[in-house]
Amino acid sequence: MPQESQIGRRCERAVVTAYSELRLVGTDDMSAFQACTALYRIHHPEASLSEARRLVAEWIDHHLVRHESGPTDGCLCE
Repeated sequence: MPQESQIGRRCERAVVTAYSELRLVGTDDMSAFQACTALYRIHHPEASLSEARRLVAEWIDHHLVRHESGPTDGCLCE
């Protein structure tokens, strides 16, 4: 996906890439979402589960559902 290479945050790029690849190999939506939430929390153990779920959902929607390439809300890491 071309949008992935434009994502500046490592954790956001990792989440979007992981979700895309999991779905490509047949993982159902909820399992892929849960895996990506866990992945985000590995990058950010300080994040609550609800914060991680919100960010992962926003990033998937932004990059993979709406196919937008502009900046997103989220963490401040690079």
